[in-house]
Amino acid sequence: MTSGGTGGDFLARKSDITKLRKAMPAFSDVLVVDDEAPDADRIKATLRVMFGYDVEVRRASTLGSAVDCVLAKRPQLIFLDDILKPSDRATDTIPFLRRAGYDGPIVVISGQVTKKRRIELTSAGATDVIHKDELDSVRLAESLLRVFGAEPPL
Repeated sequence: MTSGGTGGDFLARKSDITKLRKAMPAFSDVLVVDDEAPDADRIKATLRVMFGYDVEVRRASTLGSAVDCVLAKRPQLIFLDDILKPSDRATDTIPFLRRAGYDGPIVVISGQVTKKRRIELTSAGATDVIHKDELDSVRLAESLLRVFGAEPPL
């Protein structure tokens, strides 16, 4: 019997997700909104491993620069840090992005994913929520499959 945390399970999930990823529509422009460069670089590197360099990954480190990025060129997907310094929370940031004309999916990356917080974030307009500690290619692919309408394998 295997548990969900074994290497074999991880590889099986990764294989299943690789197959299902073909069902996702192509996307070419992603905006990562994160005030911490290492966290943003981690998302960018994971996307590069998954999709190569055909995907443009832009970065904004503040709410203001994120709105500017959306106004300059609307991304197909936004990854949004739950808490931007000094005190912008995603539940407050998402409405600003929507008012700037962004109507696409927003995946919130948070260090504090509880059931209550997940409900707050999705009620505010987040499409999915990923815990920072679970940010790897498999979890990112699962999220993208949900965002683009395909359910990941169980």
